[in-house]
Amino acid sequence: MAVQAVAKRRCASCERWSGPRAPAEDGGHVRIESETSTGLCVGGPWDGSERRARSACGQWRRWQILPEEPGGG
Repeated sequence: MAVQAVAKRRCASCERWSGPRAPAEDGGHVRIESETSTGLCVGGPWDGSERRARSACGQWRRWQILPEEPGGG
């Protein structure tokens, strides 16, 4: 299992990504099977498209299950 930093603002930590993942204990990372894990974008600019965990876009939204960043980010 791999981890990805939420600060990277990639699909794995986006509210709109439907791939398999889990929040890491530290709150600043997301656990994924691998960087090449895939899931559908749901409601974002790539709506209905399969996206990799490491993909990025300009309309990233923090996954609601993750704690807020210090300072409200």
